[in-house]
Amino acid sequence: MSTLTSRDVRSPYLSGSYEPVQTEITADLDVVAGALPDDLVGCFVRNSSNPRFEPEGRYHWFDGDGMLHGVHLGNGMATYRNAYVRTAGLAADEAAGRCLTTGILEQPDLTRPGGPWKDTANTDLVFHAGQLLAVWWLGGDPHVIRLPDLETLGIQTYGGKRTVGLSAHPKVDPVTGEMIWFDYSPLPPYLTYGVISADGELAHQADITLDGPRLQHDIAITERYSVLMDMSMMWDPEALAAGRVRLGFFPDKPTRFGIIPRFGTDADVAWFDASAMFMYHTVNAWEEGDEIVLVGCRIDQPFADATNAEDPVPTIASLRLAPNFWEWRFDLRTGTTRERPLDDTMTEFPRMDNRQLGRPSRYSYHQVCAPQPTLQFTGVTKYDYADGCAAQTHRYPDGWFGGETVFAPRSGSAAEDDGYLVTFVAEEASGASELYILDAQRPADEPVCRLAVPQRVPTGYHTWWVDEADLATQRGL
Repeated sequence: MSTLTSRDVRSPYLSGSYEPVQTEITADLDVVAGALPDDLVGCFVRNSSNPRFEPEGRYHWFDGDGMLHGVHLGNGMATYRNAYVRTAGLAADEAAGRCLTTGILEQPDLTRPGGPWKDTANTDLVFHAGQLLAVWWLGGDPHVIRLPDLETLGIQTYGGKRTVGLSAHPKVDPVTGEMIWFDYSPLPPYLTYGVISADGELAHQADITLDGPRLQHDIAITERYSVLMDMSMMWDPEALAAGRVRLGFFPDKPTRFGIIPRFGTDADVAWFDASAMFMYHTVNAWEEGDEIVLVGCRIDQPFADATNAEDPVPTIASLRLAPNFWEWRFDLRTGTTRERPLDDTMTEFPRMDNRQLGRPSRYSYHQVCAPQPTLQFTGVTKYDYADGCAAQTHRYPDGWFGGETVFAPRSGSAAEDDGYLVTFVAEEASGASELYILDAQRPADEPVCRLAVPQRVPTGYHTWWVDEADLATQRGL
């Protein structure tokens, strides 16, 4: 078993490309290369960890307050804004003039009202039922964000019916409009699964039985099913029994995947064993006859220890990020699992054309991990499953690193890859930052457009594209 034992106080994720910015600005962007495409209209938004005050205790990159960076594109203009997600925890810190809570590297108070850690809403974004939601990886309150000004409007409770948190990476079915979500907790119930209807009503919620608390960062959906996970990295049960919180990786424990009908309950879950691993992010899942196909980014050794300490692999504290593109096939008739690698390059933060989510898809876009101690992306790779997982890669200039790319369809397009890839890219040495727009069909080409951002955009997490049609459906609380 491997455990999290880092004692670093001043984290490398507080300096260089990760140094927080405190100024919230609005500015029109200047084109420095190429031209703004006239068939790209909407808002690109990225969520990120950006501590408002000096952290208390040991800092983990996942701890910082949520900050949004967004660009509104249309009518030949591009307008940049950044703003904190105005959470209750941030308001309390600002009233006190300091950070009031410690992060995940310190022992938490499991009796603290509202949970042991500050809900920062710093991780992911999803647009559903006319609202952009900022959500947190440990499962918290979805915060409603107004576009394009990035104003935090408040918390979505779904009419007071939501009784647990809502974790990062819910999935929106592009056909039914339903949002499939989950929440996990170090305290019972350990996993909750549910569905929000297309018009924003809580339509289904079910507790799922697990042997103890687990870490589940993502899910996947098909037309009729959802894929849940019980992975081999988890909260260490022996430490929990002693009143402490510690992560552990148990290579002798198979990872399990739970296939549940969309409106299923605990009794309906079919569990499938697979090799031990941890996965932060899935790409997609779909049905092929009696099989469920899942593709995602698998990590076979998620902890840094004496056996792999010299590997040129990014780490966050003692978490080791050496992911590879992988495929699993679950046979619903026999209960058996087949799995195989699709590529051995270290890539993560995968995205796809969300119009194909839950259906057979051909392409995905993955960020290429630099072989260095901190997590940085040197480019983006497009995989083509129909062509033996052939890859096209766009490499950023030396010393420049990008963030997660989002797929933004061209206005009026229908083909799966007919659109653009949009991301922030920054030079580590100077902090100079740009918005890149790449052609999703030919991402290895020079950018369609590059725009200068007038302040440094720190390395962050997940992104969302809200197109012109969705912007017109926006509603408040």
